[in-house]
Amino acid sequence: MSDAVQPVPEAPRDRPPGLWRHRDFLLLWSGQAVSEMGSAVTLLAVPLIAVVLLHASTFSVGLLAAAATLPFLIIALPAGLVVDRFAKRPMLIACDASRLVVIGSVPVAAAAGVLTMAQLFAVALVAGILTVFFDVAYQSYLPALIRADQLTDGNGKLSVTQSLAQVAGPGLGGALFGLLRAGALTVDAISYGVSTLSLLLIRTREPAIERPGAGAGGERPKLRTEIFAGLSFVLRHPVLRKIAACTGTANLFGNITFALEIIFLVRVLHVRPEYTGLLVAAGSVGGIVAGLASGTLTRWIGSARIIWVSMLGFGALGLLLPLAAQGWRLSLYAVGLLGFSFSAVLYNVAQVSYRQAICPPELLGRMNAAVRWIVWGTLPLGSLAGGVLGTLIGVRPALWVGMIGSWAAGFWVLFSPLRRMRDVPTGPEPSRPEPSGPPPGEPVLGEPGPGEPLPGGIMLDQAARGEN
Repeated sequence: MSDAVQPVPEAPRDRPPGLWRHRDFLLLWSGQAVSEMGSAVTLLAVPLIAVVLLHASTFSVGLLAAAATLPFLIIALPAGLVVDRFAKRPMLIACDASRLVVIGSVPVAAAAGVLTMAQLFAVALVAGILTVFFDVAYQSYLPALIRADQLTDGNGKLSVTQSLAQVAGPGLGGALFGLLRAGALTVDAISYGVSTLSLLLIRTREPAIERPGAGAGGERPKLRTEIFAGLSFVLRHPVLRKIAACTGTANLFGNITFALEIIFLVRVLHVRPEYTGLLVAAGSVGGIVAGLASGTLTRWIGSARIIWVSMLGFGALGLLLPLAAQGWRLSLYAVGLLGFSFSAVLYNVAQVSYRQAICPPELLGRMNAAVRWIVWGTLPLGSLAGGVLGTLIGVRPALWVGMIGSWAAGFWVLFSPLRRMRDVPTGPEPSRPEPSGPPPGEPVLGEPGPGEPLPGGIMLDQAARGEN
């Protein structure tokens, strides 16, 4: 495919039908809202358990964060093929029910006095595997539930509740940890049960799954060809590959920061554990504002232009985060987190809606899996780098490396065809024939130019949190 970008018609400015009376979307939304709250509690409680109860080292905390995201690097691509081959709602139900059991094992072990770091690592890894399948299926399921012109509205609403959970969840997580210690994770286990029930109540039937047929020679496509079809689509697309590069770079450096967040707050700034949640919650307000304003800002700025404006413009506030210190400068952490969360949610809504709109339906699961493999595959590397840098050069210098690198990732999409576009296509591009071999060897981050989890763990490319 040529890198030349054909003229793109401007997206219609009329508002699409609202989703407030869409029963099945409201079920999906409400179930995820509860699940997001539980996940936000766990996101803060797990590192607190490791740091406060099990006295984990800085490197061990980074390794724990890496274990949760390592499955995206290992199994995301084949997971995309599985998602494209099977109905998505049963897969979502199975993943949520399984995560209820896995997360619930932590408070049970703690109550019995047998909780260890080894179990935390195992829980993070297994839950991460389930999250791979859930997240890929979730992003591929939403376009089957609502209309294409409702995707920005739907992703925006999901992002609002995600951000609300990030405001209320950490404060609740800190309070619950102060009261219940490891028992705080019971809230997350219950939330997965609620999400499972909401999915069971959805009535909309998914479109029939198209099984791959025989090719011109009478043979079915090779398994390897099918698995790599989504990756090839992303790498050949002049905009998608820049989005993947931007998101992957931002996640790599962002996870250096967030792997060290609890260490920085508790051991460097000496914030009491129960107050760390309140500080993170204050910073997460930006995500709520971004989710509520995403539709309006997209119409004002342009659905293509906002992708790079959100990163390089609003995201610059995140550079205040490493300046935090005791006293009044503690507020800089919240302000920096507020700017970062606003930027991340605005970017996520725009780029995920773009991907869902332009990808052929039969390739959607593999495309989402390929993007996740690239952009979330960098998360464990960032977490490990955070642990190593925090140990070698100190926590605060490591935060500077993380935040500068995360902000500068926006130059990938600035120096892309998006800079010459106001709006993105309004429908899927024509389906391309799948490649007959493995994807081209062009590396994702190999083009000339500078440098899809959330505050307390903000991952880009996350329309709905399945862990993110």
